[in-house]
Amino acid sequence: MSDDDLTEFFDDNTHWVDGNGTVTTSQPPKPPKSRREMRRRRTAKRRRTLLATIMTIVIVVVLACGGYFGLKAVRSWRAGNSGESSAVLDYASSEAYGSVEFTVSQGEDSASIAKRLVEQDVVRSVDAFTGVSAGMTLYPGTYQLKKHMSGADVAAILSDQSKAEGFLNVNAGERVSDVIAKAAALSKIDKSEFQKIIDAKGAGILPSEAGGSFEGWLEPGSYNVKSMGSASEILKTIVDKRIAKLDELKVPSGSERERILIIASIAEAEVNSKDYYGKVTRVILNRLDRGMTLGMDSTTAYGLGINGTQLTNAQLKDSSNPYNTRVNKGLTPTPISNPGDDAIAAALNPEQGDWLYFVTVNLSTGETKFTTGTIDQQNAQFEQYVKEYKQNNKNAN
Repeated sequence: MSDDDLTEFFDDNTHWVDGNGTVTTSQPPKPPKSRREMRRRRTAKRRRTLLATIMTIVIVVVLACGGYFGLKAVRSWRAGNSGESSAVLDYASSEAYGSVEFTVSQGEDSASIAKRLVEQDVVRSVDAFTGVSAGMTLYPGTYQLKKHMSGADVAAILSDQSKAEGFLNVNAGERVSDVIAKAAALSKIDKSEFQKIIDAKGAGILPSEAGGSFEGWLEPGSYNVKSMGSASEILKTIVDKRIAKLDELKVPSGSERERILIIASIAEAEVNSKDYYGKVTRVILNRLDRGMTLGMDSTTAYGLGINGTQLTNAQLKDSSNPYNTRVNKGLTPTPISNPGDDAIAAALNPEQGDWLYFVTVNLSTGETKFTTGTIDQQNAQFEQYVKEYKQNNKNAN
């Protein structure tokens, strides 16, 4: 046996002696029987050493990679939750300059908004905006921004609805003339473009039952007219919304749909509370059933293009005004405003009652009283309510 073999043998078996030189097993290991066995042991040891070395290297690499990616993840999390400027490419507030008109579309998400902000050189990176706008409500509209703004500054503006421009609000009870005036001003489209469509009786936009009149066919809501390219697109969008809403409310189609809109528009114009719409629509139906005139000042004023407070006695007696329901029987030729959902629902399902008259006895509170009983009783109640109205509103302008 060579010196190497002996060294190999004793190195492999040092485990049977403890640190104090004391034998830890009952018997010493047996010597190898041959050089072949010694070589086999030496080869096995080298393999174990090599395997141990490889495993050590693998563990070190894994730990190193884990630390790197873990640190990167922590930094990303910190950036998203604290706006850490070093984690994302962002501009400082002091770097902003110039002017950029930026429009947020209805339903647009923050990622899409961020991408366009980068394209228009408003923010430096997508992450600069999305990292700080997460959880915010970003309102549609047109905003006045600057170039090289910080993501936080932009998010603060786009989440403030009061800073949105170019959105047309169509309110329940508004007349078409008022809506058109606002739409023209907000869209920067000349009012004459809208008037051309109205004069053409809404060809290609209005349904046949509208009879060529937009009144009553504009759905209340908010519309991004700034992003629309023409008066035709604006009007069609609003009318289509109205048709969809009428379908949703299950309003009968054809002439009955126009009739419902007329009744609802009168109720909307006559009282300022949805609590009274059901009774007002019943008054209208009761008077029609009895062959009475409706006697609504709101309709007469509409026919003249004024409001009820401007009516004169001569105007109230003028039968040439087709909307004068003081002297002309039946419903008006068209709706007199764009009624909202509550008024339409009331016209579809009016309350049950024998009411023939009503008076808003207090203009400040909107309190409205309805007559009931026989004709004579209702006439007497009506006179009493008129006295209350005069007493309550004698100092009103």
